Amino acid sequence: MKKWKSLIMVLTVVLTLTATTALAQGRGPGMGMPNYDPKTEVTVKGIIEDVQQQQGRHGWMGTHLLLKTDSGVLDVHVGPSGYIAEKQFSFAKGDAIEVIGSKVMIQDKDALLAREIIKDGKTLVLRNAQGIPQRSGSRWRSN
Repeated sequence: MKKWKSLIMVLTVVLTLTATTALAQGRGPGMGMPNYDPKTEVTVKGIIEDVQQQQGRHGWMGTHLLLKTDSGVLDVHVGPSGYIAEKQFSFAKGDAIEVIGSKVMIQDKDALLAREIIKDGKTLVLRNAQGIPQRSGSRWRSN
């Protein structure tokens, strides 16, 4: 009987630590954002139908674009609104843009994690070629 209690206690500790780590990383079932994957990178062109500001899990505001493409409307996850403003970029309904990004599924819908956005001949770089954000936490990188 003591062996069973010890085994159950060890399993409980292991499961608790695993769940805590998954929650801290935002990777529990149905939680968190998918990672940028250069293997799923696509380039899409379209017209912005809506610009949305959504609060991220770390408290900062993030910009999302609903982009009308030839194959339908796509949710484009751009990045922190402050970073976009710092780079003197803006988006409005009706803007024609080209987006390079990683195609992912979020809540059973196609979405795009943007790496670069081209508008009016100007390029907003959000991530490097490996998908690493140009920003780090709440501090922005200068390049």
